[in-house]
Amino acid sequence: MAYQEGMERIDTDIPRKVINRMEAYDYHVYTEKEVKAALAKETCGIEEFEALLSPAAERFLEEIAQKARAETRKHFGNTVYMFTPLYIANYCQNHCIYCGFNCQNKIRRARLKPEEIEEEMEKIAASGLEEILILTGESRKMSDVEYIGEACKTARKYFKVIGLEIYPVNAEEYAYLHRCGADYVTVFQETYDSDKYETLHLSGHKRCFPYRINAQERAILGGMRGVGFGALLGLSDFRKDALAAGYHAYLLQQKYPHAEIAFSCPRLRPIIGNDKINPKDVHEAQLLQVVCAYRIFMPFAGITISTRECERVRDNLIGIAATKISAGVSVGIGEHLEDEGSKGDKQFEISDGRSVEEVYHAIEQAGMQPVMSDYVYV
Repeated sequence: MAYQEGMERIDTDIPRKVINRMEAYDYHVYTEKEVKAALAKETCGIEEFEALLSPAAERFLEEIAQKARAETRKHFGNTVYMFTPLYIANYCQNHCIYCGFNCQNKIRRARLKPEEIEEEMEKIAASGLEEILILTGESRKMSDVEYIGEACKTARKYFKVIGLEIYPVNAEEYAYLHRCGADYVTVFQETYDSDKYETLHLSGHKRCFPYRINAQERAILGGMRGVGFGALLGLSDFRKDALAAGYHAYLLQQKYPHAEIAFSCPRLRPIIGNDKINPKDVHEAQLLQVVCAYRIFMPFAGITISTRECERVRDNLIGIAATKISAGVSVGIGEHLEDEGSKGDKQFEISDGRSVEEVYHAIEQAGMQPVMSDYVYV
């Protein structure tokens, strides 16, 4: 769990505040009275957020969803942003027992060559998408910062918005990736429970809990326009993890008002070598509760719903609180080029395999407006 060689330390008290708040959170004390009071308030503070995440709030899920929907329409209108992920490598140096990429898992490993990355991006851009999320396994050796930077430079030829979901790096390295074209960085803390975190991450750089929890702040210091937060719901107590991720984002927003904030709410999915991994105590009602609580607590934040969820759940959530949805998704390496097939195995099994066109039409049929990008470079 200790810092390793080359890991940057930054002077910040945000993780301490987040962990202290999470550890003190006793969601069982909240009653219908506190939930009703939270829903009645015009603005939502941290105490109201805690009430909305509590078991008592489940009885008010319809009212919570209606309030979340009103906040979404107020700040985002009827727009739903579309993107797709592109996995360019699946080599990993971490042993995380819940992840299909973990270094002990016997899967086909691959890393796309620069020309293959461009071919994949050209194919994706032909679908009409203007935003891409570049992902790698967590291996500096096989996917170094320069390799990722070159992928960003290539992406800039085809896309208006470029996101990264890679291993955490230092602020100076985030600055380099930003200069290469990256706009935002998403880092999943997985769980904010450090004791549970230690039992899940058996080896590798990811085992360093404090370095990972500060990744978003280093990304902002490196000039990234936006940062994304998320806990992998189901690894630990999902209510406490949801609170921690929300409060973490809130504190960074207070410290860096210019930063764009976004949430993802992934649940566990089966992986190669372990098909028994599934969300346990996080059912669809609890997922909806978490997503709506985020929207009410931070009404300006983006919320992404991934293909870990089935199309019914995703379509319902974009009608209530989510503002971004992936489409035409492949989580294998080199899988977008149909004639060649996958070069490397998937990180997890997806639930919604719809094409870009199918998701686009589903958004329209729901009375919403699909948006490929709202960012203009001048």
